[in-house]
Amino acid sequence: MAEQQILDPVTAPEPAHDEDNRLNSAFVSAVVDAVDAGDLEEARSLVSPLHPADIADLFELAPSDRRKAIASALHGMIDGEVLAEMNDWVRDELMEALGPQEVADIATQLDTDDAVAIIEDMDADDQREVLRALAPDDRAAIEEALGYPEESAGRLMQRDLIAVPEHLSVGDVMDYLRRNEDLTTDFWEIYVVDPSHRPIGTCKLSWLLRTPRSVGIGDVMAREQTLIPVDMDQEEVALRFQKYALISAAVVDAAGRLVGMITVDDIVHIIQEEAGEDVLRLSGAGEGDINEPIRYTVRTRLTWLLINLPTAMLAATVVGLFDDRIARYAVLAQLMGIVSGMGGNAGTQTLAVVVRALATNQLTSSNSMRMIVRELRIAASNGAALGLVVGAGCYFWSGVPALALVFALALLINNLVAGLAGVLVPITLDRFNIDPAVSSSVFVTTCTDCMGFLSFLGLAALWGLGG
Repeated sequence: MAEQQILDPVTAPEPAHDEDNRLNSAFVSAVVDAVDAGDLEEARSLVSPLHPADIADLFELAPSDRRKAIASALHGMIDGEVLAEMNDWVRDELMEALGPQEVADIATQLDTDDAVAIIEDMDADDQREVLRALAPDDRAAIEEALGYPEESAGRLMQRDLIAVPEHLSVGDVMDYLRRNEDLTTDFWEIYVVDPSHRPIGTCKLSWLLRTPRSVGIGDVMAREQTLIPVDMDQEEVALRFQKYALISAAVVDAAGRLVGMITVDDIVHIIQEEAGEDVLRLSGAGEGDINEPIRYTVRTRLTWLLINLPTAMLAATVVGLFDDRIARYAVLAQLMGIVSGMGGNAGTQTLAVVVRALATNQLTSSNSMRMIVRELRIAASNGAALGLVVGAGCYFWSGVPALALVFALALLINNLVAGLAGVLVPITLDRFNIDPAVSSSVFVTTCTDCMGFLSFLGLAALWGLGG
């Protein structure tokens, strides 16, 4: 029986990954220290076993002022797969350290969509130099992609695909796939086209492998397919993939000709980006990327804070209308913040649901009225429940029935306002083609703050509290 070899726990190498599958700090520090010490062989030996996604993580986790030194030390190991996995800000930073020919060499290793993602954010002069360094075919494909709008299907698609005419047999197609070594390696479907290169059907590889060679490809293919217009927004593309459970889809130009395909791995990134983007926009936090330069983050957040300033002043103006009453009955000042705060929380809940429904096309003009009624019913129920709880608590605390009633009614009214504003504001902005995720929160918060103070202090004045 062979002896089991047990590593000495003292000398056993520590794992490079933490439990969350990210590189641990000890490993990152070891690579940085090796680079700083000029021991390039040690740095390269540490990094060489890593997956391209882990090498991308290494650059994101390393100190920003050491990234270019690490890139120089790992020269030749930073290929297209690594850059495709890398954070946009970190990648742009590294591009400055690479020459046009190096970027061009990396771009030729990638699918068109990944190559475009690397080149599109470069300065115009650097972009032209890289394009000049590319082979004519690659340059033409990338220039065509850059001609489409940003975040469109044309930018997202890859040009390498398999398209065959309808008259071929299954055997002909399989022989074609085996003979041609230059075909794309990543595909799940074969597109069947007419003489004008318009897609008329698709054939999954599994169907191809299970069908006798003599059967015509036109008898195997599915004629119903989801076609993506080349100028469609990437968020709408992602929604189609989700709705129809697509693995890949053909992209067509204005004339209906096949120009590319989009695969589900690209859509996963889009869904993640769009979801995170909407959440961060609701708070005005910008992109929320920890690798984003501080000056951009400050500018984005400060802009929204300055926009919020007038709304805060408007709420303060409402409070100022009741200065004398608050001065005579200080308890009003203690309770009015609760009314506005609870309304703000309720409005944020409704807003989050509505913005998501708009983003996923669950909420459209056909069911918007039903959504408004639904949220009003929820707001009325929550407002009534909260009113009963806080009204009873206020009565036992203060012993003043009128104050407890005013407090309860104000909460109910502000919850109704929060529910209504949380639906109407994003729907209205969406109708005017304004992104509701960006600016809705400012208007909803203004409504709940102003109405919270106005309802509570106004009812207090009506009941003669503090008079």
